[in-house]
Amino acid sequence: MKTPRLLLSLALLAGLTVPAAAQGTLDHIMESGTVTVGTEAAFPPFEFVEDGEIVGYGKDILDVVVAEMGVELEQLDLPWQGILPGVLAGKFDFVATTVSINEERAKRYAYTFPIAIGQPYIMKRKGDDSITSLDDLVGKNVGSQLASSTEPIAKAQDEALAAEHGEGFGELKLYTAFPDTYVALANGEIDAVMQSLPNLAVLVKERPELFELVAPVEAGDKWTYMAWVTRPEDLELRDFISGVIKKMRDDGRLYELQDKWFGFQMEIPDQGYLPEGSF
Repeated sequence: MKTPRLLLSLALLAGLTVPAAAQGTLDHIMESGTVTVGTEAAFPPFEFVEDGEIVGYGKDILDVVVAEMGVELEQLDLPWQGILPGVLAGKFDFVATTVSINEERAKRYAYTFPIAIGQPYIMKRKGDDSITSLDDLVGKNVGSQLASSTEPIAKAQDEALAAEHGEGFGELKLYTAFPDTYVALANGEIDAVMQSLPNLAVLVKERPELFELVAPVEAGDKWTYMAWVTRPEDLELRDFISGVIKKMRDDGRLYELQDKWFGFQMEIPDQGYLPEGSF
């Protein structure tokens, strides 16, 4: 027969170990009353800072997700280069910034339901008649963001031009954030910017005197959607977030936000947006 002291010790041990082992990130969020997310607020109109506050299409979606959780939001504004490593390291609960879906990332992160399309595109300075197609980028300086999904696409385009014409870009310049590429394009430091179409379309609409769209860029695969990510072990959290986003799509709220921030709607499919073997 076990002694009372032994029973107490076993009870304490069970109380310390069983909940900790069973509790996932979603349970922890609900219990703590706070969710911490990582965001790069330099990706307008998805996420950016206005009057000292993070705003944008993604922030509006995030507010709905957090409201469904019934918790408080702690939103960290971080450089893009630290976002994905940060979530794997457990520095925050999930990534609430726009992440393009590709095969390499799909092996390491759990993607949520998509929030937008991510077709890469080329933008030039207004009136630059020397660039009318992708072939005209031979010898031109092209800018994109370091460690973005567009970086490998830009490198592949550079190699394709070199194989076809014997010369690729003049230089591929990589910047810390995409807004830096816009400044560089406007002042003539580079000749074109490669980024996702939704971002560039809004920028061209806002600054038609400065910028023009040129042409789409082959992404190398069919996954041209944007989403958020969680750690692979946090599929319950991922599925909760996906459920909210899908409900917003189905009841029209997602498309209302697209009209608000982009001026056009992007159809979000139920399936086919993830590479085979994704989490």
